[in-house]
Amino acid sequence: MAFAAEILTLFPGMITGYASESILGKAAVKGLLSITTTDIRDFAPGKHRVTDDSPYGGGAGMVMKVEPLVSAIEAAKGRLPAARVILLSPRGPTFDQQKAKAIAAQGSVILVCGRYEGVDERALSVIDEELSLGDFVLTGGELGALIVVDAVARLVPGVLGNADSAVTESFESGLLEHPHYTRPPEWRGLRVPEVLQGGDHARIEKWRRWHSLQLTKARRPDLFAKLELSKADLKLLAKKEDDL
Repeated sequence: MAFAAEILTLFPGMITGYASESILGKAAVKGLLSITTTDIRDFAPGKHRVTDDSPYGGGAGMVMKVEPLVSAIEAAKGRLPAARVILLSPRGPTFDQQKAKAIAAQGSVILVCGRYEGVDERALSVIDEELSLGDFVLTGGELGALIVVDAVARLVPGVLGNADSAVTESFESGLLEHPHYTRPPEWRGLRVPEVLQGGDHARIEKWRRWHSLQLTKARRPDLFAKLELSKADLKLLAKKEDDL
């Protein structure tokens, strides 16, 4: 069954180009992924289709108006009645791989791209949750929506050419991914590790596990602290790379 995403935005061109290329584009052709882009301005009345106004109480910037935004959301809900409505917003919890899995399991999602200083607070009455990409500010939610769709699409069966890719990526097991190499075996004096060229798959897996553990410990101690390490992992961590 295809995963369906509808993205509500003031700038649909920002979405359609990315969504039609590479893995997402191929998944759409295969019928595995449906990405619909809706222009919020289509729900704004009047010749100029105004979707923003100055904030009550004064202050810098503009605020997205409640009427066209809610009308766009309600129309999307009519097309995807089972979908949760998610607003890309710095006020939400941070998006991560576990959230991507949860969205993928739902089968559909409506993503609302905020702009300007934000959306009229009353629009939250028809929004199920807010999601953030992290502690920084973007000009709008379009990049966030694309990131959510991209991360979720990889979890839809059949989207990736190799099904194992989705389960060996960084964050799937709580570990960062091990280093990768491909041909040529030597480049500018830098050689591919001999263990990866030897064909001993048990040794290769041990080498990869060791590097994933070491990289996570060094670069993401927050993730490493959450790991439930086995006795084999603890023994492996105690080794040096040359002893693998």
